[in-house]
Amino acid sequence: MTIRSLPNAALIGFGYAGQTFHAPLIAACPDLRLHTIVTSKPEAARAAWPEARAVADLETVLADPEIDLVVLATPNDLHAPQARAALEAGKAVVIDKPFALSLEEARGVADLARRRGLFLSVFHNRRWDADFLGLQQQIAAGALGPIRTFESHFDRFRPEVRDRWRERDGPGGGIWNDLGPHLIDQALV
Repeated sequence: MTIRSLPNAALIGFGYAGQTFHAPLIAACPDLRLHTIVTSKPEAARAAWPEARAVADLETVLADPEIDLVVLATPNDLHAPQARAALEAGKAVVIDKPFALSLEEARGVADLARRRGLFLSVFHNRRWDADFLGLQQQIAAGALGPIRTFESHFDRFRPEVRDRWRERDGPGGGIWNDLGPHLIDQALV
């Protein structure tokens, strides 16, 4: 990875998470440049982020020496293999939750990042929600006394399940892989 005055980030995936969270956050960071978006919808990416290049595949990003950081906002079952490929190409990596589909996958990716000396992190957007931050502040101040029990849930009402990868059966799909990581992250933090 070549460090320059403004590191170049490539966003892999321009679906809901890529459009709603990752692209705006990368663009808002004064120390990053949204350089490339990998998407099957190049027109949408160019319309939203005209200063960024839109490409069709991860391989283009991995071969580009201008890219320093790869942000993965892709289907969950692609996270670990894509992270490994990016690390092997010498790129720092941020992975949208869930980090991996198994402990073995997670350890393999983390070990590779350590061996390569590259930055690796997981992104949890709910960690920054006002209700969670407010509760965290109250707990730290001792305003609630000793916490003995914790219960958390997500309310999401949809009369019909949407036909998209997040709701489908199969590796990385389903409501647990979509919303469960938020609950676990907030319990651990």
